[in-house]
Amino acid sequence: MNSRVARQWYMLPYTLWMVFFVIAPILLVLYYSFLDVNGQFSLANYQKFFTPVYLKMTFSSFWYAFLITLFSLLVAYPTAYLLTKTKHKQLWLLLIIVPSWINLLLKAYAFLGIFGTYGISNQFLEAIGIGTRQILFTDFSFVFVSVYIFIPFMILPIFNSLNELNPSLVDAANDLGASKWTTFSRVIFPLTIEGVKSGIQVTFIPALSLFMLTRLIAGNRVITLGTAIEQHFLVTQDWGMGSTIAVFLILIMFGIMAATGNRKRGV
Repeated sequence: MNSRVARQWYMLPYTLWMVFFVIAPILLVLYYSFLDVNGQFSLANYQKFFTPVYLKMTFSSFWYAFLITLFSLLVAYPTAYLLTKTKHKQLWLLLIIVPSWINLLLKAYAFLGIFGTYGISNQFLEAIGIGTRQILFTDFSFVFVSVYIFIPFMILPIFNSLNELNPSLVDAANDLGASKWTTFSRVIFPLTIEGVKSGIQVTFIPALSLFMLTRLIAGNRVITLGTAIEQHFLVTQDWGMGSTIAVFLILIMFGIMAATGNRKRGV
């Protein structure tokens, strides 16, 4: 009985944290989503969300989040695989993760200089004879910077899965005559799929709600759900519509987590 009471006391801080900083904010956002500009109860915000403007914005958010996640995965998986084969893999992994500790705003401003008209990118293009190009405020610059920011979060779970992979399974596949591609597609990748799913979660979900990079790097050419939420809360002061978009964004995030979550098979 004493141990049971002790466990309940240990759960108290976690429960209070969940109630005040997770459940309460979600309920508050849900409450505001039913209020119009005048503070009256209304379903107009939900009706407005299903208009072409917001549906197009939702599709745009999904598209850019998909591109960011795809390119991050294409770079992160081989990088994580090579890291597991290096001698000082933990050191190299640390060097990849360290840039993620730098403030996001500082990294964004750094790329403003790199991709600017007189930045190092255009200097390189001039040196090879291509000439100055408009790199900043384009879809390319937005996706590139976003991938750069999210790559460490994609690499880490994949690296952990590859590092925990039993090498004897790979050796067995090689002994049975499997090609490198067959070994990868039938042994390595399926056994590390949970790391890939975790990487997709921590990349796709935040990429859906990006808003600062859309302003600084894309120059407002890229409009996402995160940008719309910021606009409604800080510019138009339409908290109800901003909360409605946030509600759908939360539902989408829960859907992604359910789709990429671990599923335990019954015995």
